[in-house]
Amino acid sequence: MKNLLQALFYYLCLPFIYLLAVLPFPLLYLLSDAVYFLLYRILGYRRKVVRLNLVKSFPEKREKEIQEIEKRFYRYFCDLFLETFKTLTISKENMVKHCEFVPETLAIFNKLAEENQSFVVVMGHFGNWEWGGNTFSIRCKHQLYVIYHPLTNKYFNGLIYRMRTRFGTRLIPMKDTLRDMLKNRSELNATAFIADQSPLPDRAYWMKFMNQDTPVFLGIEKIALKIRYPIVYITIRRVKRGYYKVFAERIELPLVHQETGTITEIHTRMLEADIRSQPENWLWTHRRWKHVRSQT
Repeated sequence: MKNLLQALFYYLCLPFIYLLAVLPFPLLYLLSDAVYFLLYRILGYRRKVVRLNLVKSFPEKREKEIQEIEKRFYRYFCDLFLETFKTLTISKENMVKHCEFVPETLAIFNKLAEENQSFVVVMGHFGNWEWGGNTFSIRCKHQLYVIYHPLTNKYFNGLIYRMRTRFGTRLIPMKDTLRDMLKNRSELNATAFIADQSPLPDRAYWMKFMNQDTPVFLGIEKIALKIRYPIVYITIRRVKRGYYKVFAERIELPLVHQETGTITEIHTRMLEADIRSQPENWLWTHRRWKHVRSQT
């Protein structure tokens, strides 16, 4: 029965999803303005979560400043939601136009390709990470793998899978991460991790992030050190509505063992700096601080 309901809901939504996907950008963003009014002004979708996250992350800001960030975030959030569906139909030419890899970023990836060196990508829910992955697969020589959580609804999971793999990206379920990375070592590839999700508190590395005690995944650091892959931190900055630029910075692995958390601290601080520079372009609806560190 559950499977039947999931299928019914999916096939009812599918025509509307593809209608959104074929809309020209001006109409898409006009619709986004309407969605913003509904989501923010009428429904107040997760406004308490967003406001609390902002207040705790920026205790130095006045209430008016917090409100302005909040409004800009919801506008970005609605744009991001509709831009994601646009991925179903956007051409390669438009994809690289709307999500541009700056020359310095391409130079880093080209150098790694010349060295026949696979690597790990670390990034956050910042800018438009979906478009960033698509552009990577179009512009770069490495085969891109993205670590992801499969959706419980297999029909929508299939849609997201098609959306993310249109331009050659491949997906790895999180539970198979290390196994598949070891299996793929013979090819030139890049494996992308979203680093700002919430791990279980007893398995996490704890640190201060955005002014709050925060559990952080250690998996990226552990895997990179185990297979000796360099790590590249990626920033996807929004330059104007519908347009993003991708910046990259290589994080060198230590030659000798360092204290656990050293690399994790580095890429988490890099993400924090990005968020502080463009706070409206991070995913504030996420309950990032739902866990509390054990005092035992």
